[in-house]
Amino acid sequence: MSITTTDIRSMKGQKKITMVTAYDALMAKIVDSVGIPLILVGDSVGMTYMGLPTTVPVTMEHMLHHTRAVMQGVSNSLVVGDLPFMSYATEEVALMNAGRFLQEGGCHAVKLEGGQEVAGVVRRLVEAGIPVVGHIGLLPQSINQQGGYRIQGKTAQQAQKLVDDAKALEESGAFTVVLEGIPGELAARITGSVGIPTIGIAAGPDCDGQVQVITDLLGMQEDFVPKHAKQYAKLASVIRQSLTQYKADVEEGRFGR
Repeated sequence: MSITTTDIRSMKGQKKITMVTAYDALMAKIVDSVGIPLILVGDSVGMTYMGLPTTVPVTMEHMLHHTRAVMQGVSNSLVVGDLPFMSYATEEVALMNAGRFLQEGGCHAVKLEGGQEVAGVVRRLVEAGIPVVGHIGLLPQSINQQGGYRIQGKTAQQAQKLVDDAKALEESGAFTVVLEGIPGELAARITGSVGIPTIGIAAGPDCDGQVQVITDLLGMQEDFVPKHAKQYAKLASVIRQSLTQYKADVEEGRFGR
Protein backbone atom coordinates (compact mmCIF):
# COMPACT_ATOMS: atom_id res chain seq x y z
CA MET A 1 0.00 0.00 0.00
CA SER A 2 1.30 3.47 -0.90
CA ILE A 3 2.56 5.87 1.77
CA THR A 4 0.11 8.69 2.54
CA THR A 5 0.45 12.14 4.09
CA THR A 6 -1.27 10.74 7.19
CA ASP A 7 1.44 8.09 7.43
CA ILE A 8 4.14 10.76 7.25
CA ARG A 9 2.53 12.90 9.94
CA SER A 10 2.16 9.89 12.24
CA MET A 11 5.91 9.21 12.05
CA LYS A 12 6.73 12.33 14.07
CA GLY A 13 8.28 11.27 17.34
CA GLN A 14 7.91 7.61 16.36
CA LYS A 15 10.20 6.95 13.42
CA LYS A 16 12.81 9.01 11.58
CA ILE A 17 11.71 9.89 8.05
CA THR A 18 13.96 9.37 5.03
CA MET A 19 13.57 11.53 1.93
CA VAL A 20 15.68 11.69 -1.23
CA THR A 21 15.40 13.40 -4.57
CA ALA A 22 14.82 11.55 -7.82
CA TYR A 23 14.42 12.88 -11.34
CA ASP A 24 13.73 9.83 -13.53
CA ALA A 25 11.93 6.48 -13.52
CA LEU A 26 15.09 4.38 -13.24
CA MET A 27 16.31 6.01 -10.04
CA ALA A 28 12.80 6.36 -8.61
CA LYS A 29 12.23 2.62 -8.98
CA ILE A 30 15.41 1.86 -7.04
CA VAL A 31 14.56 4.38 -4.31
CA ASP A 32 11.02 3.04 -4.04
CA SER A 33 12.25 -0.56 -3.84
CA VAL A 34 14.18 -0.01 -0.59
CA GLY A 35 11.19 1.50 1.21
CA ILE A 36 12.14 5.18 1.34
CA PRO A 37 8.82 6.87 2.17
CA LEU A 38 9.33 10.28 0.56
CA ILE A 39 10.69 11.13 -2.89
CA LEU A 40 11.18 14.77 -3.82
CA VAL A 41 11.24 15.68 -7.49
CA GLY A 42 13.34 18.70 -6.67
CA ASP A 43 13.99 21.77 -8.73
CA SER A 44 17.58 20.84 -7.88
CA VAL A 45 17.30 18.96 -11.19
CA GLY A 46 18.34 22.25 -12.74
CA MET A 47 21.75 22.07 -11.11
CA THR A 48 22.23 18.29 -10.95
CA TYR A 49 20.99 17.16 -14.36
CA MET A 50 20.66 20.31 -16.47
CA GLY A 51 23.94 22.04 -15.62
CA LEU A 52 22.33 25.30 -14.52
CA PRO A 53 24.07 27.53 -11.96
CA THR A 54 20.98 27.86 -9.72
CA THR A 55 17.42 26.54 -9.50
CA VAL A 56 15.95 29.88 -10.61
CA PRO A 57 15.74 29.09 -14.38
CA VAL A 58 13.83 25.83 -13.81
CA THR A 59 10.31 25.97 -15.28
CA MET A 60 7.01 24.20 -14.70
CA GLU A 61 7.49 22.27 -17.93
CA HIS A 62 10.87 20.99 -16.72
CA MET A 63 9.34 19.92 -13.42
CA LEU A 64 6.30 18.25 -14.95
CA HIS A 65 8.52 16.29 -17.34
CA HIS A 66 10.66 14.90 -14.51
CA THR A 67 7.70 14.31 -12.20
CA ARG A 68 5.92 12.22 -14.82
CA ALA A 69 9.09 10.19 -15.29
CA VAL A 70 9.51 9.59 -11.54
CA MET A 71 5.92 8.44 -11.19
CA GLN A 72 6.57 5.69 -13.75
CA GLY A 73 9.02 4.09 -11.32
CA VAL A 74 7.09 4.44 -8.06
CA SER A 75 4.76 1.95 -6.38
CA ASN A 76 4.82 2.90 -2.69
CA SER A 77 6.74 6.12 -1.99
CA LEU A 78 4.90 9.42 -1.57
CA VAL A 79 6.13 11.72 -4.35
CA VAL A 80 6.41 15.49 -3.83
CA GLY A 81 6.76 17.86 -6.78
CA ASP A 82 8.81 21.01 -6.23
CA LEU A 83 6.99 24.16 -7.35
CA PRO A 84 9.66 26.16 -9.24
CA PHE A 85 10.53 29.84 -9.00
CA MET A 86 7.58 32.20 -9.63
CA SER A 87 5.09 29.33 -10.04
CA TYR A 88 3.30 30.29 -6.80
CA ALA A 89 3.65 34.09 -6.89
CA THR A 90 -0.08 34.49 -6.20
CA GLU A 91 -2.71 32.16 -4.79
CA GLU A 92 -4.38 31.75 -8.17
CA VAL A 93 -1.12 31.01 -9.98
CA ALA A 94 -0.14 28.57 -7.24
CA LEU A 95 -3.48 26.78 -7.42
CA MET A 96 -3.19 26.35 -11.17
CA ASN A 97 0.40 25.09 -11.08
CA ALA A 98 -0.01 22.84 -8.05
CA GLY A 99 -3.06 21.36 -9.70
CA ARG A 100 -0.99 20.62 -12.79
CA PHE A 101 1.51 18.72 -10.64
CA LEU A 102 -1.22 16.37 -9.42
CA GLN A 103 -3.19 16.14 -12.66
CA GLU A 104 -0.42 16.11 -15.27
CA GLY A 105 2.57 15.06 -13.18
CA GLY A 106 0.68 12.47 -11.19
CA CYS A 107 2.47 13.18 -7.91
CA HIS A 108 0.89 13.21 -4.47
CA ALA A 109 1.93 16.57 -3.00
CA VAL A 110 3.82 19.78 -3.77
CA LYS A 111 6.56 21.72 -2.01
CA LEU A 112 7.08 25.46 -1.94
CA GLU A 113 9.58 27.79 -0.29
CA GLY A 114 8.83 30.43 2.34
CA GLY A 115 7.17 30.88 5.71
CA GLN A 116 4.57 33.37 6.88
CA GLU A 117 4.60 35.16 3.53
CA VAL A 118 3.30 32.06 1.72
CA ALA A 119 0.93 30.87 4.45
CA GLY A 120 -2.08 32.10 2.50
CA VAL A 121 -0.95 30.18 -0.57
CA VAL A 122 -0.48 27.00 1.48
CA ARG A 123 -3.95 27.37 3.01
CA ARG A 124 -5.54 27.85 -0.42
CA LEU A 125 -3.84 24.75 -1.83
CA VAL A 126 -4.76 22.59 1.16
CA GLU A 127 -8.37 23.77 1.00
CA ALA A 128 -8.39 22.67 -2.63
CA GLY A 129 -7.22 19.18 -1.64
CA ILE A 130 -3.55 19.56 -2.54
CA PRO A 131 -1.12 18.35 0.17
CA VAL A 132 1.75 20.77 0.81
CA VAL A 133 5.31 20.48 2.12
CA GLY A 134 6.79 23.73 3.41
CA HIS A 135 10.44 24.80 3.15
CA ILE A 136 12.13 27.41 5.34
CA GLY A 137 15.66 28.52 6.18
CA LEU A 138 18.02 28.64 3.23
CA LEU A 139 15.80 29.07 0.18
CA PRO A 140 17.55 28.17 -3.10
CA GLN A 141 14.95 30.04 -5.17
CA SER A 142 15.70 33.20 -3.18
CA ILE A 143 19.45 32.89 -3.51
CA ASN A 144 19.77 36.32 -5.12
CA GLN A 145 17.90 37.90 -2.22
CA GLN A 146 19.64 35.91 0.53
CA GLY A 147 23.08 36.71 -0.85
CA GLY A 148 24.32 33.19 -1.50
CA TYR A 149 24.11 29.78 0.10
CA ARG A 150 24.50 30.90 3.71
CA ILE A 151 23.35 29.47 7.01
CA GLN A 152 20.14 31.18 8.11
CA GLY A 153 18.75 31.94 11.58
CA LYS A 154 22.00 32.91 13.27
CA THR A 155 20.59 35.85 15.23
CA ALA A 156 17.88 35.65 17.88
CA GLN A 157 15.52 37.68 15.69
CA GLN A 158 16.14 35.50 12.63
CA ALA A 159 15.73 32.34 14.70
CA GLN A 160 12.41 33.49 16.13
CA LYS A 161 11.15 34.31 12.64
CA LEU A 162 11.93 30.78 11.50
CA VAL A 163 10.08 29.32 14.48
CA ASP A 164 7.11 31.54 13.63
CA ASP A 165 7.41 30.55 9.96
CA ALA A 166 7.19 26.85 10.82
CA LYS A 167 4.15 27.44 13.04
CA ALA A 168 2.46 29.48 10.30
CA LEU A 169 2.98 26.67 7.80
CA GLU A 170 1.56 24.12 10.22
CA GLU A 171 -1.46 26.31 10.94
CA SER A 172 -2.01 26.74 7.19
CA GLY A 173 -2.18 22.98 6.70
CA ALA A 174 1.29 21.88 5.54
CA PHE A 175 1.82 18.25 6.52
CA THR A 176 5.59 18.56 6.89
CA VAL A 177 8.29 21.21 6.55
CA VAL A 178 11.84 21.13 5.21
CA LEU A 179 14.44 22.97 7.31
CA GLU A 180 17.46 23.86 5.20
CA GLY A 181 20.73 25.48 6.18
CA ILE A 182 20.02 26.42 9.79
CA PRO A 183 21.92 25.72 13.04
CA GLY A 184 21.20 22.31 14.55
CA GLU A 185 20.01 23.74 17.86
CA LEU A 186 17.49 25.94 16.05
CA ALA A 187 16.28 22.97 14.00
CA ALA A 188 15.75 21.04 17.24
CA ARG A 189 13.83 23.99 18.68
CA ILE A 190 11.57 24.21 15.63
CA THR A 191 11.04 20.46 15.64
CA GLY A 192 9.83 20.66 19.22
CA SER A 193 7.61 23.66 18.49
CA VAL A 194 5.42 22.17 15.77
CA GLY A 195 3.21 19.12 15.54
CA ILE A 196 4.18 18.27 11.95
CA PRO A 197 7.40 16.48 10.96
CA THR A 198 10.50 18.47 10.12
CA ILE A 199 12.83 17.22 7.39
CA GLY A 200 16.36 18.57 7.64
CA ILE A 201 19.08 19.28 5.13
CA ALA A 202 22.17 20.91 6.60
CA ALA A 203 20.13 21.37 9.77
CA GLY A 204 21.69 18.90 12.21
CA PRO A 205 20.55 15.47 13.43
CA ASP A 206 17.52 16.40 15.53
CA CYS A 207 14.89 16.91 12.85
CA ASP A 208 12.17 14.30 12.40
CA GLY A 209 13.80 13.24 9.14
CA GLN A 210 16.49 14.00 6.61
CA VAL A 211 16.53 14.75 2.87
CA GLN A 212 19.48 14.45 0.52
CA VAL A 213 20.02 15.10 -3.17
CA ILE A 214 20.50 11.69 -4.77
CA THR A 215 23.56 12.70 -6.81
CA ASP A 216 25.30 13.94 -3.65
CA LEU A 217 24.43 10.79 -1.73
CA LEU A 218 25.75 8.52 -4.48
CA GLY A 219 28.86 10.55 -5.30
CA MET A 220 27.88 11.27 -8.89
CA GLN A 221 29.30 14.80 -8.89
CA GLU A 222 33.01 15.31 -8.25
CA ASP A 223 33.53 19.03 -8.84
CA PHE A 224 31.49 20.07 -5.78
CA VAL A 225 30.32 18.15 -2.72
CA PRO A 226 28.19 20.14 -0.22
CA LYS A 227 29.53 20.14 3.33
CA HIS A 228 26.31 18.62 4.66
CA ALA A 229 26.30 15.73 2.18
CA LYS A 230 27.43 12.23 3.07
CA GLN A 231 28.61 10.15 0.14
CA TYR A 232 27.59 6.51 0.49
CA ALA A 233 29.24 5.65 -2.84
CA LYS A 234 31.48 7.25 -5.44
CA LEU A 235 29.59 6.32 -8.58
CA ALA A 236 31.26 8.94 -10.76
CA SER A 237 34.55 7.07 -10.57
CA VAL A 238 32.83 3.70 -11.08
CA ILE A 239 31.04 5.00 -14.19
CA ARG A 240 34.24 6.55 -15.54
CA GLN A 241 36.17 3.30 -15.07
CA SER A 242 33.41 1.32 -16.78
CA LEU A 243 33.27 3.68 -19.76
CA THR A 244 37.07 3.71 -20.05
CA GLN A 245 37.10 -0.10 -20.18
CA TYR A 246 34.28 -0.15 -22.72
CA LYS A 247 36.10 2.35 -24.92
CA ALA A 248 39.28 0.29 -24.75
CA ASP A 249 37.42 -2.93 -25.60
CA VAL A 250 35.84 -1.30 -28.65
CA GLU A 251 39.03 0.35 -29.89
CA GLU A 252 41.10 -2.77 -29.43
CA GLY A 253 38.55 -5.07 -31.04
CA ARG A 254 37.58 -7.07 -27.96
CA PHE A 255 33.97 -5.94 -27.70
CA GLY A 256 31.45 -8.40 -29.15
CA ARG A 257 33.84 -11.35 -29.26
